[in-house]
Amino acid sequence: MATSANYKKGRQIRAKLMGPAMVKQMAKNVYDDPIMQKFGDYASEAVFGMLWGRPGLDLKTRTLICVVSDTSTGRWPELAIHLRMARRQGWTENQLTEVLMHLSGYIGLPLVREAMLTAKEVFHAMKVEK
Repeated sequence: MATSANYKKGRQIRAKLMGPAMVKQMAKNVYDDPIMQKFGDYASEAVFGMLWGRPGLDLKTRTLICVVSDTSTGRWPELAIHLRMARRQGWTENQLTEVLMHLSGYIGLPLVREAMLTAKEVFHAMKVEK
């Protein structure tokens, strides 16, 4: 793939959000074949470069939007990724837990329960990694 300005910007934003260890792990475990390489290149350019790189909201706010969206739609693998990003952008475990609890009144307890279980795993893994 030719590297456009949005692709380059997207790779920088992605690295800032995920951190070098997660980027390396995903390259090894997710984007290690031609099919997923195409997906990763597209995500870097369109999602991270064009969408996350838009003016108007900071990265911290954007990570919280993703946490809410993933929880509301039951996207648990994506929630795990976005919770990590949110923690790296400065949201505390307590703040993220309160966001999830607040959602229970709007989207229901079953979705929030699964989100809380995902958060529990992510927060534990992040502590072990340190």
